[in-house]
Amino acid sequence: STLIPTRGVRSLMLRSVSRSATRIAPSSGTYRTLALKSGQWVRNKDDLHTETKLVHAGVDPDPITGAILTPVYQSTTYVQESVDEYLAKGYSYSRTNNPTVTVLENKIAELEGGYGAACFSTGMAATIAVITSTMQAGDHCVITNCSYGGTNRACRTLFTDMGMEFDFIDFTELANIEAHLKPNTKLIFSESPANPTLTLTDLSAVSALAKSRGLLHACDSTFATPILQRPVDHGVDLVIQSTTKYYDGHNMTVGGAVVAASPELHERVKHMQNVHGNIMSPQNAFYTLQTAKTLALRVRQQCENAQAIAEFLERHPKVDVVRYPGLASFPQKELADRQHMNGLHGGMLWFEVKGGTAAGRALMDSIQRPWSLCENLGALESICTCPAVMTHANMLAEDRLKVGITDGFVRLSVGIEHKEDLIASLKASLDALPDELADEEAPRAAAA
Repeated sequence: STLIPTRGVRSLMLRSVSRSATRIAPSSGTYRTLALKSGQWVRNKDDLHTETKLVHAGVDPDPITGAILTPVYQSTTYVQESVDEYLAKGYSYSRTNNPTVTVLENKIAELEGGYGAACFSTGMAATIAVITSTMQAGDHCVITNCSYGGTNRACRTLFTDMGMEFDFIDFTELANIEAHLKPNTKLIFSESPANPTLTLTDLSAVSALAKSRGLLHACDSTFATPILQRPVDHGVDLVIQSTTKYYDGHNMTVGGAVVAASPELHERVKHMQNVHGNIMSPQNAFYTLQTAKTLALRVRQQCENAQAIAEFLERHPKVDVVRYPGLASFPQKELADRQHMNGLHGGMLWFEVKGGTAAGRALMDSIQRPWSLCENLGALESICTCPAVMTHANMLAEDRLKVGITDGFVRLSVGIEHKEDLIASLKASLDALPDELADEEAPRAAAA
C-alpha cells in the first residue's frame, strides 16, 4: 500500500461549492443578488474559536448526500479507475488510510496545532509508534520517571530488549534533563501533567534544549487535552493523545493519536503505523468525531468540579496530602499558571489519607456512587483508581515508590456530576475511616 499525505487526502474528499450568488425574491417580485451563500464559512477557518473547531474542524457535509455527519466507511479496499490512476481518489487499502479516520486525524491535527495526525487502535499503539519512528538499536532516550505505566513498561522491557537505552529521570528540573543527555541521545520524552502524580514539565524550556542539541521532544499530553495546553505551540515535535480518555470522554472506545509538528515527522509516523498495522477502526473514529464536539464543555465542568473537590480534601482532617495544579499549595503552581490555558488545570487530582496504605485502601473500598472504582480517566463519570494495583502495577515497586505512588495513593478522575454529590460521597468515606487508622502515620514516599 502506498502512503500519501493525510492533508492531501482531505482535499480529494471535498466537492467544490458553486460560486454562484444567491438570488433573493423580495415581496415586490424583483430579484436582487447577495454576495453571501449558504454553506460558505463566515470567516477563515483558521480564525474560528476552539469551541467551533471542536464541532467542525476537518468535517464537511457529505458531497453526495449532504449528510452533516461524516459517514462510516466500513470498507477494506477501494476500487481504482485504472492502473495509471492508482490512488487518484486517495485510498487503496484501509490499513493505510480510511476516509472516516482521515477526517478525525485532520480534526485532531487542527485542534492540536500540528501539521498532521495519525490515529491508532490504542494510546499505547500511538506511544509505540513514536518510539519506533524516532529511535533504533543503539539510540538513547531521556524519559520522565513518572508516566503512564504502560509507557514505562514498553521502554523498560520491549525497547530495551531491542537494544535501545532509556534513562528514567525527574523532569521537574531542566538541568537534570540536560545532565543525562548522551552523544547517542535521540529523543526526550515528557508527560505533562504526569500520570498519576501530576508533575509538570516546562515544555518550552525542554523543547528549546532539544532543538539546541538537534534532538526530538515528544510529549504525552493526554491529561491536558488541547483545552489546557497545545504542546506544539511550545516547540514540541510529537504529541501523544490517548483518545480513549478526554477525546472520547464517554467510556465508549479505545484509541490514540500522534500529532506531528512537521511533514517529515508525520510521514515517519504514518510509515510506522502502516508497518505495524496499528490502525483505528472507522467505527471508533466516527464515535470520537462525535464525542470530541463537547470536549471544551466537558473539560471546563470537570475542571470546576476538580477544583472544588481538591479544596474540600485539603480542608478535611483525615487527608494527609492532596495535589491539584489549581491549588495554591501545588509545588509547581507558577508553571501550571504559565503553561495551562484559560485558567484551567484539568480534571485529575490525587490524595492520600492519614493512616497510609490501610486507610487509603479502606477509603477506595468504601467509595459510593456517583464515584466508580475502576480504571480509565477523562470520562463523564467520576472514577476513583488505585494506581499501584491498576494503572501502574506494571512498574517496578521501587520505581513507583520513588515517584510517590504508594499503595494507598488515590487517583481521582473527576466527571461532570454535581460537585456537591461527589464531595458528599468522599466525605462519607473519609468520615467513616476508623480513627485508629488515621492515627497510624505510616511512612510515605516523598511525592513530587
